[in-house]
Amino acid sequence: MRHCLFFSVILLAGSSVWPASEAPLTADQIMKRVAFNQDQADALRRQYVYKQHIHITSRKTNGKVMRDETADYEVLPNEKGSSKKLTQLMGRYWSKNQYLTYKGEPDPEYDSIDGDIVSDLRNDLADEKRAKDGLAVNLFPLTSREQEQYRFRLMPDQTLNGRNIYRIRFDPKAKSDTVWCGETLIDKEDFQPVMVFTKLARKVPFVIRTALGTNLPGIGFSVTYKRQPDGVWFPSTFGTEFRLKAVFFINRDISVSLMNSDFEHTHVDSTIHYAAIQ
Repeated sequence: MRHCLFFSVILLAGSSVWPASEAPLTADQIMKRVAFNQDQADALRRQYVYKQHIHITSRKTNGKVMRDETADYEVLPNEKGSSKKLTQLMGRYWSKNQYLTYKGEPDPEYDSIDGDIVSDLRNDLADEKRAKDGLAVNLFPLTSREQEQYRFRLMPDQTLNGRNIYRIRFDPKAKSDTVWCGETLIDKEDFQPVMVFTKLARKVPFVIRTALGTNLPGIGFSVTYKRQPDGVWFPSTFGTEFRLKAVFFINRDISVSLMNSDFEHTHVDSTIHYAAIQ
């Protein structure tokens, strides 16, 4: 649990595969182009070596830190996608009226309440079977498959870091599903996500809160993307803060941050072109 492809790529994005039109694009049309690009981007991101930094803190509701941990990984491409190598693990935890520090694995008291919370979150983020680039695969409605569950609404445009941006609101189609709602900022030129903000679309079902004593009030996520020199947009930062109430006796404030950095393209001859498609 704790757990090169030598080719040139022409990524047809944005207005590429879509008929030219004078009419403004709808939210659904914009997100359809985003989905096309996201479906293509997975193979492109596999050509990168980069570093990943994860920081997780578990606190009591009075603010007292119970466990604080940082982990550094090197992410390497392989035939199936990518693999992660843990390069550093260090943290501190409260035990017997004092803070104790640790470095490397195995992490001490991993089976305690806070140890279990922190280690499970870190392993989920580090597990490429459940996460891509450190993000849960079903967290944001960007790919074609995930977009099927959502309806989209166009909000007023804006600019960010000198680039023109579409602002899209998303909500789940099925009222009975406890899934995400939020907003995404889309680059108008490349039709790639720049930022995404989400929160639970509705409360955790009453039966779960009462029978199991589990709730996640205030849970929400944010992620920013950064454009690489060759045109690939990569998740750059991810963050969340929420309160975890579980099985009646667990009550913690959790904060998680992730940063991807030091991107290095393993194929210097690969180039991405954003071009209009007739």
